[in-house]
Amino acid sequence: MDDLTLLGTAVALGMDAFAVGAAVAAGLERLTFRHTFRLTWHFGLFQSLMTFLGWLGGAGLSAFLFGMNDWIAFGLLLALGVNMIRESMSDEERTDRFDPTRGWSLVGLSVATSIDALAVGVSLSLIGMTILKPALLIGITALLMTFAAMRLGRRAGSHLGQWAERAGGIVLILVGFRILLLNSGQ
Repeated sequence: MDDLTLLGTAVALGMDAFAVGAAVAAGLERLTFRHTFRLTWHFGLFQSLMTFLGWLGGAGLSAFLFGMNDWIAFGLLLALGVNMIRESMSDEERTDRFDPTRGWSLVGLSVATSIDALAVGVSLSLIGMTILKPALLIGITALLMTFAAMRLGRRAGSHLGQWAERAGGIVLILVGFRILLLNSGQ
């Protein structure tokens, strides 16, 4: 696989991270360095790790998860999106609200946005490609795309006001449906 194809693959894999990063940033009351660091670091790390795990597992891992990986990503994004919408309708102070850049929500988002990288890793294994360069490039690309998305999402969030968290939840749900619809024919 040439470098341009590899970069295109990394950008394509980073699109879900971009969409989710923008939605999360828009839904936060105040975007801090910690929010940005946690989400960008985890999205980049999980993209790299899932690519590597897919490569290690090769065809065996693909056969085990066959047909389930899209549903896993969809389920995680649906649950997190519904939770964001539910929390946005709560009467509690916004500072005490759901923070998707912490805890199990962060892990769930990281897995959901990187599950396609698992399949790419399997593919790389099957064509006999070494994994270090692709895994690093995929992870760094996801990290950079998430960082840019959080900056853009924050600007959108300031214009959306109290509806930003709901919009973020809706975007997560739509990304989940997109994963199902695009990959259902494969």
